[in-house]
Formats: sequence, structure tokens, C-alpha cells
Amino acid sequence: MVETKKYHVAVVGATGAVGEKMIETLADRNFPIETLTLLSSKRSAGKRVRFQDTEITVQEATPESFEGVDIALFSAGGSISKSLAPEAVKRGAVVVDNTSAYRMDPDVPLVVPEVNNEDIANHNGIIANPNCSTIQMVAALEPIRNLYGLNRVIVSTYQAVSGAGNQANDELRAQSEAYLNGEEMKAEILPVGGDEHHYPIAFNALPQIDKFQDNGYTFEEMKMINETKKIMHMSELPVAATCVRLPFFTSHAESVYIEVDQKDVTVEALKEAIANAPGLVLEDDPTNQVYPTPQSAEGKRDVFVGRIRKDLDQSRGFHMWVVSDNLLKGAAWNSVQIAESLVKNQWLNK
Repeated sequence: MVETKKYHVAVVGATGAVGEKMIETLADRNFPIETLTLLSSKRSAGKRVRFQDTEITVQEATPESFEGVDIALFSAGGSISKSLAPEAVKRGAVVVDNTSAYRMDPDVPLVVPEVNNEDIANHNGIIANPNCSTIQMVAALEPIRNLYGLNRVIVSTYQAVSGAGNQANDELRAQSEAYLNGEEMKAEILPVGGDEHHYPIAFNALPQIDKFQDNGYTFEEMKMINETKKIMHMSELPVAATCVRLPFFTSHAESVYIEVDQKDVTVEALKEAIANAPGLVLEDDPTNQVYPTPQSAEGKRDVFVGRIRKDLDQSRGFHMWVVSDNLLKGAAWNSVQIAESLVKNQWLNK
């Protein structure tokens, strides 16, 4: 980055799956950091985390932890964000929050930089990072919307276990081992930790991510529906979602159906739009079985798109397959992108 000034950055939830990726991404991007403060719950405080050539001791997150902090990246759960993000802002920090706490707050920008980067300028101290499955979908849809318009979105997701945290990963490992050994599989976390019933994820598919709402949709599905409309500034856009957890560790995959505004749009035109868009990679060659998979996307910051094809009955309808690392573009990388934009555009101090 060309900016020479360096900043005091805090990562809240530093020992969690996303927090670890945030720290790695800050190092990989050589973000201009003068001081890095790593914060967590009291339980995880005292752990030591490597950042570049140094080891940093994780501290318990308190309101006073944010004294002198310029940018605070939050990924420690909605209740922590609700209680501590205002304290960070009060002390002069700009918060990039990776939880659902502020996403639908009308006074808080909800940002995917490839889609609505300019919304960052309107922050009042807090910027929300969207849901992981929303991020990759709207990134893939944006170049199509810009060129051909967008009338409808229907998405079915195939989401990695890491979206539910490190404990869910551990549960998948333990269940897989138990299943292969002919033993009983213990389920204590998925589909939702706080719900009454739990089901094994190993060798299974769970059509529930987050709690069910009164309308029959899960909270994860409603996140995708509402966040897509907010990010794209299209409150009347019809969006429907079905979210499913599958037994792999990293990267979410999505089957997305869209309807465009314009007539006579071709598959080739959509492929060109995807191929030329920032942050997207086109992997689409059915003849040679080329398409993205969760394994091939793991550890990469881009969103991968393939299997673009025209609907056989709806002349303006298209199907596509969208895959991205949920811990990177779906969380840590998108957060760091927002932080980079804050610095580059001088949007920190308002």
C-alpha cells in the first residue's frame, strides 16, 4: 500500500477461526500497523499468537482495551460487538464488525468492497461485514447487475462446517472417526448450539443453519435475503434462500439462479462480465470438467464462478455455481479490504 502512516489495529476474537485468519491476512497484506492489539474473552486471554516476526500476548477485551486504537476488527460474537463496539468508537476507533449485530442497522454501512465500497464513507464509527454466504454471492452478481440488470435471485447454499466455528470442526472430526469405527456419533453443536436438538454432520446434510424464524426460514437464510437487498440498494429485489450445512471444513458453495432485466443476454456475455470483474475468477469449461470446488477455493481470497448456463424455460434466467473460502473472502479478507479502503480513501477520521 502507498500509505506511509501506520496505525494501531485491534483484533477482537483473536483466537477464533476468523480472528486467526484476520491476523494472517493483515500480515499477508503488509497492512501498515504500528501496534497490533489482540483481544479475546477472559478464558482465552494469555495465549500467545505469532504475527510476522513477533509473538503477541492476547489480552481480555475491555472498554479500556481500545484506548489509542485506530481500527478494530471484531469477530467475537454479536453480544460482544453490541457491548464493546460502541466503547471502541467512543475512544476514537473505527470498528469493522464481522457479526450480525449491526448489519441491518440503517445507520451502519454493510459493505462488500467490490459492490458498494463508496458506502464506507458514510460510516459513523461502525462498518458491518456481511454474512459469509452473502458476500460471495453479491460479489458474483454485481458485474451482471451493472451490465444487464437483476430481477430475481434464488440461492441454495452448501456451507462448510467452519462457518459454525472451531468447535464444529472438532465435532466433524470426532464424528467422522466414530462413524468409520462403527461407534456412536455424539452431536452437541450442529445445526445450532443453542437449539434443543442436535444432529451429526459427518456423512450427512443439515438443512438448518442458525435458528428457524416464524416464517419458516432460518436466520441464515433471512440474512442472505435482507443483506443482499441492503448491499445492492435494491429493497424490492425478490431473493429466496435455502441454506444447508455439509461435512467439509472450508469454503462455501452456492447454486444461484438469477433473472436479468435485458433480453437476449448470452452465457458468453455473463462469462465475460465475471472474468473481467475484480475479485472474481471464472472457472467454467464443462467440456474439460473445469469448475470450482470448496477444496480448490480453500486458502484463496477470490470468489470463483463456474457452470454458468441459461435456464431452459425462462429466457432471462441463468444458473451459476459460486464458491469461496468462507473464512477469507467470507470474513477476514473482506474485513481487511474494508480497513484498507478506510486508509486509502482517508475515511478513518470523520
